[in-house]
Amino acid sequence: MVATPEPTASQPEPLSALLAHGSQRATAFVTPEDGRTQDYAQVAEAVETLAGRLAAAGVRRGDRVGMTLPNGPEFVLLLFAAAQLGAAAAPLNPAYTQSEFTFYLEDIAPRLLLVSGTGPQAAVAAAGPLSIPVIELAIGADGPPDLVIDGAPVQAAASFDRGDADDIALVLHTSGTTSRPKQVPLRQRNLTASARTIAAHYQLTPDDVSFCVMPLFHIHGLVASSFAALSTGGTVVVPRRFTAHRFWPQARDAAATWLSAGPTLHRMILDRQDDGGAPPGLRFARSCSSPLSPELLERAEAAYGVPMLEAYGMTEASHQMSSNPLPPAARVPSSVGVPTGTEIAVVSPAGAFLSPGEAGEVVIRGPGVMNGYLANPAATADAFIDGWFRTGDRGVIRDGYLYLEGRLKEMILRGGENISPAEIEQALLSHAAVADAVCFGVDDDKYGEVPAAAVKLNQDAEPSELIKHCRERLAAYKVPVTVYVLPEIPRTPTGKVQRRRVGESIVGSKAAG
Repeated sequence: MVATPEPTASQPEPLSALLAHGSQRATAFVTPEDGRTQDYAQVAEAVETLAGRLAAAGVRRGDRVGMTLPNGPEFVLLLFAAAQLGAAAAPLNPAYTQSEFTFYLEDIAPRLLLVSGTGPQAAVAAAGPLSIPVIELAIGADGPPDLVIDGAPVQAAASFDRGDADDIALVLHTSGTTSRPKQVPLRQRNLTASARTIAAHYQLTPDDVSFCVMPLFHIHGLVASSFAALSTGGTVVVPRRFTAHRFWPQARDAAATWLSAGPTLHRMILDRQDDGGAPPGLRFARSCSSPLSPELLERAEAAYGVPMLEAYGMTEASHQMSSNPLPPAARVPSSVGVPTGTEIAVVSPAGAFLSPGEAGEVVIRGPGVMNGYLANPAATADAFIDGWFRTGDRGVIRDGYLYLEGRLKEMILRGGENISPAEIEQALLSHAAVADAVCFGVDDDKYGEVPAAAVKLNQDAEPSELIKHCRERLAAYKVPVTVYVLPEIPRTPTGKVQRRRVGESIVGSKAAG
């Protein structure tokens, strides 16, 4: 069964096309800490200047530009500048350790590494033995940032070759939840198609103001919060350092009309709600990157005072593949909505298309989907079936809406019964004492595998009470046999939880103890 997507741009576009529709004097970026604004004319000039400086620093078409920078407009400008040269930006999380930086820098082999003036030192230390030049970003009060080598600003090249829609613009790594992280190459045309689709689905206009909550080294923050907003001539508010308690006054001051974040960040924002209320012009809130519980959806809609729209995205698809729609269309709790610019189907293990209501692996195809992993033909061959990309997610389509049941490799197989960890997590999160939860499988002599869980509490509760709570909401075979209480549930920087690894760590530490 194939779910039909909304229409998207028919002709491949270069990334620069996303900046072509904004009024030259309209505000493109706002940094709320200092109130600095940049209009579309200034953005275009900055991108051209930065492209020239990157060219003078040795960047050529087909190169990678490593970036480990804090959030801010400069991050987005540099990505556009690299694309002007036909080069690919490779953003890296500033919180990585030196060994992690070493792995990623060896893997992407960038022409150079861009860092902020204050670090991170772990990245600089990793780049040295690999002979990767390090360039510091110096942000001034006016104009584009300087690129500084050995204390001297780089002067822009007078001319340079330009890239096009088919050049790779962004190289990101998979999260590695089930295997070694893989390089995902996204072409300029992939990113523009995804941005256009997101803008169309949420009916974005030049009057809309996006508040960027997510880190820009992640596809969510780049494509949804930034590129989609810019593609319609709207405004992007980019805090240099996001904090939940500052969100409310900053969003009101900036007259934000929408925001997008993962459930973890939404929960943090809601926990720090002040008395000033939501921005009066807010139109909707969006949740993506990990499952949104019905309880958090209800809480968010009450606090934001607008519809909360859960979406489904992944790096290999340039982010969004489906989303719940704006009213008056139905938004369905526990569903990730209808296809947006991407065809979605559900297939059996043998690759046969399944009928509505039948669960199987979710597969996709569309203009935002990558061609294949870099330097990994075996992973690419395994990831595609007859031109469809295999997401690795188990799901089902009902009445045109997609429902996800978890990662296939994270599904718990108890005596032949497939159990979705996400379903158990939602049951636990519906208990007032549970602030966060993760479910995973543990070995069992009789059933092969049984579900267990770990929780973070916001008030006292005994594990036996939580198990009873689950028993009232789940079939007996889905009820966790054990619930561990932890001070924090380990998550990736984008809010994802690696269930198998967390489970192995918890069970292993308990056994050792």
